[in-house]
Amino acid sequence: MIETSDFTNQFLIAMPNLADPNFFQTVTYICQHNQEGAMGIVINRPLDIDLDIVFQNMDIESDDILINNTAVFEGGPVQPERGFVIHQPDKKWDVMMNINDDFCLTTSRDIVNAMANGNGPKKSLIALGYSGWGAGQLEEELVNNIWLTTPANQNIIFNTPPEERWHAAAASIGIDINLLSSEVGHS
Repeated sequence: MIETSDFTNQFLIAMPNLADPNFFQTVTYICQHNQEGAMGIVINRPLDIDLDIVFQNMDIESDDILINNTAVFEGGPVQPERGFVIHQPDKKWDVMMNINDDFCLTTSRDIVNAMANGNGPKKSLIALGYSGWGAGQLEEELVNNIWLTTPANQNIIFNTPPEERWHAAAASIGIDINLLSSEVGHS
């Protein structure tokens, strides 16, 4: 039996041998983990759409070019039509989950309206869809060396270019991901 640990507020860094196209070379921020499973948002897969497309689909108007051109990320394969905002806990929103002192996850329309008007969180990452694991599934994947884990940090989520986040997350625990073998050994 695999011991259950709490990986909330951790990064899952995909090992080089993870071939699943949903998670190849990804960094996933774990927003919630308990005995029932885990939920996270991939933070390094920008979609080919910007926030202005989300605004249009929600009938929200914004004249802020910087906000309109904000990247939207592919948060995972589950419910890709649903929006998620990882942000700092600087304001309260209708449907907001406090993860810790550094991060919240919000799924309500009020945060999107506020962003369109320039009144959203100071730092945020917008994603469509999420990544989910059933009870014990994440623990099993960790035992099978599919993921590395490290505490999440705001700099990687909010300031590091998306294409550098996989390497940066591994480097935060002293690992050069390029030096890890893609071969898995079993004794």
